[in-house]
Amino acid sequence: MKITSIKQQVKRSDRYSVFVDEKYAFSLSESALLSQGIASGQEVTAQELSALKAASGADKAYGNALRYVAMRPRSEWEMTTYLRRKEVEEPVAEDIMRRLKAVGLLDDLAFGRAWVANRRLLKSTSKRKLQLELKQKRLSESVISQVLGEDETDERATLRSLVEKKRNRYADQNKFMQYLARQGFGYDDIKSVLQEDSEEY
Repeated sequence: MKITSIKQQVKRSDRYSVFVDEKYAFSLSESALLSQGIASGQEVTAQELSALKAASGADKAYGNALRYVAMRPRSEWEMTTYLRRKEVEEPVAEDIMRRLKAVGLLDDLAFGRAWVANRRLLKSTSKRKLQLELKQKRLSESVISQVLGEDETDERATLRSLVEKKRNRYADQNKFMQYLARQGFGYDDIKSVLQEDSEEY
């Protein structure tokens, strides 16, 4: 068998189609193509072709994982779940995780910091709620503790900001308190801030 041509794909310009005996056999990214060292006119055995096809599958899975993590930072658990959902074989998935960690694209501590920073920008969120969200992303207790320990946001100020935003939606004080409690704020803080708020108005 002979590699008869290697053509850049039209829809995916980052990948190349490899033809063996004039028939499409597999595709590889540019970096994988270089690392495999294959070229047009090269003779390949059935065993070599099988290995190249396996490398193609692993290469494609890595490319998909790169795109997945490029959308937004991912926790290690999210990436593991994604690869499992895509039915990537365990050894290939482990290699992908290792490669992503090596280039700094998979880091639970960095993910946790980015998550907290993003949530702080978007809305008034309590540390308790942030802790729950990070647990849902399966971050370790030590990482969560470090990330929230670094967060210097004033919890009372955050609660005041939320009260300011939502005050007009709740005519019933008890329902408002229940809403604030669901956001993870403590009862004493809620009572105190609402007392301050009522004195101002």
